Amino acid sequence: MQRIAVLDYGMGNLHSVASALQKVAPADQVILATSPAEAEGADRLLVPGVGAIRDCMAGFTEAGFEPLLRGAIDAGLPVLGICVGMQIMMRRSEENAGVDCLGLFPQPVQFFGNDLKSDGERLKVPHMGWNQVWQRRDHPLWNGIADGSRFYFVHSYYVPAEGNESLAGETEYGVSLAAAVARENVFATQFHPEKSADAGLQLLKNFVAWDGRA
Repeated sequence: MQRIAVLDYGMGNLHSVASALQKVAPADQVILATSPAEAEGADRLLVPGVGAIRDCMAGFTEAGFEPLLRGAIDAGLPVLGICVGMQIMMRRSEENAGVDCLGLFPQPVQFFGNDLKSDGERLKVPHMGWNQVWQRRDHPLWNGIADGSRFYFVHSYYVPAEGNESLAGETEYGVSLAAAVARENVFATQFHPEKSADAGLQLLKNFVAWDGRA
């Protein structure tokens, strides 16, 4: 049995993530960790997040999760980020007049804008709903998931796909954006796998089985 720690820093309802993990890994222990001590000994970490980036960064650092996360990455433990949990791993976000993030990836997080269009039609922001995701590199977390599968998104800020060397999955919503990024033992998604039906559950199942090597 392995221990999977979902980091709870006060941003978002984490029970759907924990329930989805328990569904794909019924023999494993899923922990909602509110402190580094509660995550001690975990075999893999999941970093979720819903809300404004300033509050998320404040909650994450005040909970003491930054050294925990960096230590886990250095130790080679598999790490999965979801939604704002992906965005806090970037260099900096435009949200809240500009917020420095963890810098695990060098890319910025940008606002879609108030005049986002596709084929001449104005698009709603936030981007909310199902979109196809195109796999841009082979990765164990894509195992068993067809290229172009649809995943569920809810966000107003995005990581650009263009020139992104960490790009693992791409989608289009007025612009080309990173649906997923990867480096070494870290994989992160802008979409919510726990809300993405069979494809999302397969990704979580792949994460549970992943040894942290791409």
